[in-house]
Amino acid sequence: MGCVADRGKGNVIRRMFADINADAYVLVDGDGTYDASAAPKLVKRLLAEGLDMIVAPRHTEEREAYRLGHRLGNLLLTQCVGLIFGRTFTDMLSGYRVFSRRYVKSFPAHSKKFETETEFTIHALELRMPVGEATTTYRSRPEGSFSKLSTYRDGLRILSMIIKLFRVERPLLFYSVGFFVCVLLAVILAIPLFATFVETGFVPRIPTAVLCTALTLLGSILLVCGIVLDAVTHGRSETKRLAYLAFEAPYSNNDQDHP
Repeated sequence: MGCVADRGKGNVIRRMFADINADAYVLVDGDGTYDASAAPKLVKRLLAEGLDMIVAPRHTEEREAYRLGHRLGNLLLTQCVGLIFGRTFTDMLSGYRVFSRRYVKSFPAHSKKFETETEFTIHALELRMPVGEATTTYRSRPEGSFSKLSTYRDGLRILSMIIKLFRVERPLLFYSVGFFVCVLLAVILAIPLFATFVETGFVPRIPTAVLCTALTLLGSILLVCGIVLDAVTHGRSETKRLAYLAFEAPYSNNDQDHP
């Protein structure tokens, strides 16, 4: 193992995934809070079932180990991803995961810091990979250590990334929202103008009429952008899928019964 010049969890993972070749990869936060003894079982299940990723949701009886603010933030982000992509995980921010080779080698690794867990989840959901979950014990950090996580700062960063991924992965829906907002505002502003025009034959508020026209044009531009980018995203998704399929499924070498 070497040293990574750029600080941040995402930067380290990007370098590790690029340099390390293996049949299965175990990724776990090095703060002593996760049950390392569960790793062999997770790897065995990954290979036996041909999964590409196993997430280990956290279970703890210690209130200080997993604070309420972090629980609520995790739940909110998990629900947001579920609404956007149709399905999600129980604990999408878990720092304990096992990956297959084809997951790792097709993972783009755009994140720089702790929002990388969100990117892990999105990558698996986007390509509809076979994934699983296995609950593990989560405990408090060792005495004298402290967390670098900030509930609000990192929560906003992850939420920002979800919005960005929403824009990139679902552009038609994303820009359609802007289209409907612009058109709705234009209609609301235009109704009194139209009523006055019908009664008097004049348009008394020219600036408002210009604003309605501008909003309609802006909405149309957003809709066209969404349609074009949706086609681009579809083509890019096919390319990522082909890169993913370039590697063999993660079955155990001893399993002769897999497809």
